[in-house]
Amino acid sequence: MLEDYYKNYLAILTGKKKPKFKSVNLKQLIKKAKSLLASCELCERKCKVNRLKGQLGFCKVDTKARIFGMHTHYGEEPELIPSATIFFAGCTMLCKYCQNAPESVIPSLGKVTKEKEIAEWIDYQYAIGSKNVNFVGGEPTPYLYNILKILSFCKSDMPVVWNSNGYYSKKTAEILKKFVDVYLIDFRYYNESCAKRLSFVENYPEAVKRNLIEAKKDKKADLLIRILVLPEHINCDAKPILKWIASNLGRNVRINILNQYYPAFESTKIPELTRRLNKKEIQEVLSYAKKLGLKNLVKKEII
Repeated sequence: MLEDYYKNYLAILTGKKKPKFKSVNLKQLIKKAKSLLASCELCERKCKVNRLKGQLGFCKVDTKARIFGMHTHYGEEPELIPSATIFFAGCTMLCKYCQNAPESVIPSLGKVTKEKEIAEWIDYQYAIGSKNVNFVGGEPTPYLYNILKILSFCKSDMPVVWNSNGYYSKKTAEILKKFVDVYLIDFRYYNESCAKRLSFVENYPEAVKRNLIEAKKDKKADLLIRILVLPEHINCDAKPILKWIASNLGRNVRINILNQYYPAFESTKIPELTRRLNKKEIQEVLSYAKKLGLKNLVKKEII
């Protein structure tokens, strides 16, 4: 079943096809992404600041590639490892429990790195056996322009994984269709009030649902959804998310139900988030997923 599900990704890994960015006009995409920075609406917040003139929106990201880590990652889903993972500083959300904070939410803590240098690292990773380049963060969305420039320097046929919170705009989604091989999308909240209270974000559920539907429509790419289960957010978020997925994306969609939550960053300010999940909670979610008939659950927990 897994091989059938990842038919596009596996075809690239076996050399039967090229990653999408190899057959698209990257110069044109770079130009389009740059034009969006003049009145930025890469994410669903649509701050409309002119980042080309130094104005900063909610994410505080400028036009430089700022990263806080690049390494071969072995903690992703089994089919994705080893993964050449690039962590961009800054995010379009502000999760009270972010495990990569503060670098993930403060762009100035990231190291300014030339796109060509990052591309050379990706090519090296390809040579030593990494299965993909994994653009993550923080959040990769504010760096769409930089990521396209990075790919323009890449010589290797490395599949592209877009590892995102899913809170990006329709205009960004249209560009992603041109170069993303695997959508790795978080679906954190089904309840709007939970999203606002815990991640300071509006219209999150609707934006992510819209983007997941569009990702599923992309027949030249594959989709994997991560659901981080939060303590006491079983009935308001985890279960409704699973039900929506089964009803709208089908029962074969690849899903990773994560039980790895632990208190971090500012979670001590949120009463229910000061502890880890208990066995009863995660078992309840897993049982519900099986009851819905969801057939393609990741068996391995991410570290």
